[in-house]
Amino acid sequence: MKRIVFCDVDGTLLNNKHRMLDSTREAIKSLQSKDIPFVIVTARGPSGVYPIFERYKFVCPIVCYSGALMIDGDGQIIYSNGFSKETARAIITFLEAENFDCTWNIYSMDSWIVNNRADARVALEESIVEAEATEGNVDMLADGVDVGKLLCMCNPDKTDEIEEALKNKFPCLSIVRSSDILIEIMNKGISKGKSIEFICNKWDINIKDAVAFGDHYNDLEMLETVGTPFLMENAPEELKARIKNVTFSNEADGIYYGLKKIGIID
Repeated sequence: MKRIVFCDVDGTLLNNKHRMLDSTREAIKSLQSKDIPFVIVTARGPSGVYPIFERYKFVCPIVCYSGALMIDGDGQIIYSNGFSKETARAIITFLEAENFDCTWNIYSMDSWIVNNRADARVALEESIVEAEATEGNVDMLADGVDVGKLLCMCNPDKTDEIEEALKNKFPCLSIVRSSDILIEIMNKGISKGKSIEFICNKWDINIKDAVAFGDHYNDLEMLETVGTPFLMENAPEELKARIKNVTFSNEADGIYYGLKKIGIID
């Protein structure tokens, strides 16, 4: 039986200080020593993952923008499916016309463009992912480029309203919440669940032999797709009603104990 482990980043791989626990690093080393692929699956872009590799001295395949971009362990792109510059412009025009209490972020490959870098929400995201945004507009994108995602950082009291409005206006896109303040907008059909199906098919691994760890709504499809899902204890209570296999939190060695529980590491 060929195994594979998929893992979300924020709230899962990293603790609340955005650092990896020693037990998690040891678990990854153990998997890699056994040639069991460990794959990061995140809404972050590549520039938000590379600092993790540098700090903890390992590399692995990464799924970015919740599935819009996939990069193998050698840094080669194995899949890209973004939306157009024109679609990004339409979303931004709508957000600004409605005067929503949010700030927008455009992600394309390693590029991160924001409308207001002085916004405290952008500054917080920069500190979390250890990357710098570029202030500008959609015209900074080259014609024909793939936009991996557009991210809305919202007033938490307005996130429901903004999410509903976006879904009504753009039913042709994949729109999912990744936290109380973050709404991710990707191309239609993009999801973490679809991305791991693609990788399992490409690498000839039965998805029922796959393991996944996640903590939020944008992880749900991934968790419901694999044979062995682990929901972090720090996840919303609503998700615990859907995913019964709950491991310890991202502060309490949840990944290590989950993998040890199923005997995939010693």
